[in-house]
Amino acid sequence: MSTPRTVLVIGGGAAGNATAVLLRRAGLTVDLIEARDDWNATAGSGITLQGNALRVLRELGVCEQVQASGFGFGSVGITAPDGTVLHVSEDLRTGGDDLPATVGMQRPRLQQILIDAVRTSGATVRLGTTAEILGQDADGVSVRFSDGGEGRYDLVVAADGLGSATRAAIGIADRPEPTGMAIWRVAAPRPAGVTRTDLAYGGPAYIAGYCPTSDTTLYAYVVEANRDRASIPPESYAGEMRRLASAYGGFWPEITEHITDPARVNYTWFDRLLVEGSWHRGRVVLVGDAAHCCPPTLAQGAALSLEDAWVLTQLLTAADTWDDALLQAYYERRIARVRPVVEASVQIGRWQLDGVREADVPGLMGRTMTMLRELP
Repeated sequence: MSTPRTVLVIGGGAAGNATAVLLRRAGLTVDLIEARDDWNATAGSGITLQGNALRVLRELGVCEQVQASGFGFGSVGITAPDGTVLHVSEDLRTGGDDLPATVGMQRPRLQQILIDAVRTSGATVRLGTTAEILGQDADGVSVRFSDGGEGRYDLVVAADGLGSATRAAIGIADRPEPTGMAIWRVAAPRPAGVTRTDLAYGGPAYIAGYCPTSDTTLYAYVVEANRDRASIPPESYAGEMRRLASAYGGFWPEITEHITDPARVNYTWFDRLLVEGSWHRGRVVLVGDAAHCCPPTLAQGAALSLEDAWVLTQLLTAADTWDDALLQAYYERRIARVRPVVEASVQIGRWQLDGVREADVPGLMGRTMTMLRELP
């Protein structure tokens, strides 16, 4: 009997967890390391999962749990700042007609579902651990870990996020760039009338929106021009978000009254990243935010990361030889899909920053989402 191939997955977010589960299902030996001791189990407020993300979650065997834990809906509303509904459009079912168009859910709940799937898969997990040295040769990668351990792998999958240390370690110089926008996010109780995402453009923020995440919760967000984080004391986060949100009508007054705890408010800049040319060096390959990141104007960040994991594992498990040509084929297949999503996400934000009233935001959104109906 041949010895199963060995893979190290660096990073336990959506892309890393999905990669570990899918490779274990194919019978490979998988180690997953995650820098944070808590496996990011409590970080974040909410997440919008569109159909193409749900399609991969179904492949992971967790889609039913996701749907049961979240809130499914099939439309998006555009409102005036005072809450007047101006337009409601049906969402495209980018995962196919047998999946919801969109499921909103609490991000910590999604992470816990994926953590449980990794544990059940039989992957070896080491938390609070990073890869300090990667030594490559023609046959694999020798790794020295921060806890003093060592390992030898046929492949290393770098899923360590936007600030990926692995990306830098293998000589890829690309770095995330701010787009000029920033987002305030908070989890809050869901008003009974909130049954879809609504977006208000204008007012003191570029965008004010919310997404139901369960029968009782939602996450709300307001987008403004980015500011120096050092100029915003963390203890003022709730007040800053409440100040912006208080200018909006409709359901916003009910939401705003729950924005009281600064520790529950998250402030993040919008970044753009797209590594061009290839996503690997030797036997180390990037997935997810380590390779690409886009503003959440199309809610495709997690979906693209999950798709990366699916495509890469399909190619790896079908191939007799893991070589440069295989990993380059992964890049070529993904870049054709990722690039237009990143570009569209950035363009929508740029139009809003520049105040271009005649911008074809709905048209660009529609064309991009239609493309995502195709298999990745």
